[in-house]
Amino acid sequence: MSELSYNVDKKLVLASGRAHPELAEQVAAELGTELLPLNAYDFANGEIYVRSDESVRGKEIFVIQSHPAPLNNWLMEQLIMVDSMKRASARRITVVAPFYPYARQDKKGRGREPISARLVADMFKVAGADRIMSVDLHTAQIQGFFDGPVDHLFAIPLLAEHIRKEVGDDPVTVVSPDTGRVRVAEQWAERLGGAPLAFVHKSRDLTMPNQAVSKTVVGQVKGRTCVLIDDMIDTGGTIAGAVKVLKDAGAKDVIIAATHAVFSDPAAQRLAECGAREVVVTNTLPIPESKRFETLTVLSIAPLLARAIKEVFEDGSVTSLFDGDA
Repeated sequence: MSELSYNVDKKLVLASGRAHPELAEQVAAELGTELLPLNAYDFANGEIYVRSDESVRGKEIFVIQSHPAPLNNWLMEQLIMVDSMKRASARRITVVAPFYPYARQDKKGRGREPISARLVADMFKVAGADRIMSVDLHTAQIQGFFDGPVDHLFAIPLLAEHIRKEVGDDPVTVVSPDTGRVRVAEQWAERLGGAPLAFVHKSRDLTMPNQAVSKTVVGQVKGRTCVLIDDMIDTGGTIAGAVKVLKDAGAKDVIIAATHAVFSDPAAQRLAECGAREVVVTNTLPIPESKRFETLTVLSIAPLLARAIKEVFEDGSVTSLFDGDA
């Protein structure tokens, strides 16, 4: 039976969609369990079918799914998985979405725009989800979109520990790619021993997606190793532009750190050629071999997800995983 039992009354089951099976298998290994056997396939017209091969009645289900391109397919598959578990009398269902879909559409920037991140939360609720777990939400306000508990996990400790070993005793400046990430940059600075902060001023045309122009850097970066941080890298234009600005300002080295490697084309090429010493990301999203390059480092988020799942299952404290920072 694909389950992990901590007492006679509760049974944990981990179910995975087809978007990123490698991550799901890593999480299952961390928990000492196996993935729930599922029968999932697409009909000729694109409709998705999902059915559990085992009973889930009365069990605690964690439905894990990453959301790479084509994002809409994987979101729909996860919704259908939740619906099938609910109709099969699961005791409680937690959606595990390491990369929250539509997170960038979290507010109205102009009239007549949707708030798609809220719509996604509503769909999860209607499908039957009792709880949502995600990593490094694009904005913290998304936690309020779901009518139920939301576990907001943070990859900063994982990423910062790796970078701390890489930079050694080099003088470090933490750099936000824009003013909107300064609060996150402050958390990074604390993790890196009180490093000073800087940010890159950029302009963005709200009518043009995935386009921003990095202009100038505010802060002391000359002769220092700059840790350029962001929650996600999509096409890589903003980050690559920021690297150039930092290099032009006299930065000794630039290390890029981001949680979600969306890597829409031509991100891999831009990052490989931008002059950064290293690009450090996590595996919240699958990264195919065609988008990997020499300076890329991928850290596994599976241990963090597994610890959080275990805390939720045992009615423990997810906040305790972050020393009170969550």
